[in-house]
Amino acid sequence: MELNKIEDILEKYFQGETSIAEENQLKTYFSSSNVAQHLEQYKPMFGYFSQAKEQKSTQEIPLQSKKRNVAWLSIAASAVVLLGIGTYFFVSEQKDTTAVASQTELGTYQDPEEALKATQKALALLSNNVNVGIESVQYIKEYEQSKNKVFKQ
Repeated sequence: MELNKIEDILEKYFQGETSIAEENQLKTYFSSSNVAQHLEQYKPMFGYFSQAKEQKSTQEIPLQSKKRNVAWLSIAASAVVLLGIGTYFFVSEQKDTTAVASQTELGTYQDPEEALKATQKALALLSNNVNVGIESVQYIKEYEQSKNKVFKQ
């Protein structure tokens, strides 16, 4: 009966369903000299667990403080922020100088005939773009009429 109980507990152990008390029963059974022959293969495994539990590590592990890492990280973050602010001001200053130069040049013609030609050219371009948009709307209206005929609402 003891052997059947050990085999049941051993099967539960490999399924991961044992309690600590059952695992202790297995350890005591396999550490004894009275182990069934067909279960001898598990004896080194449970013997290792009890030996490993007894071992203590004598090696010292040096711990590094994380303050150094935090210090370098904060310095790098500060440098990135300062670089970003400097780039922003540099780019915005250049945009301001080019915007001022382009504002003084836009819309000023010395010759009235040249101004008239430029205006006519701009209005023709606008007219062409509006006409393309109106043609697209006509295609949509035609599509809607066809759809209404097919699906009869």
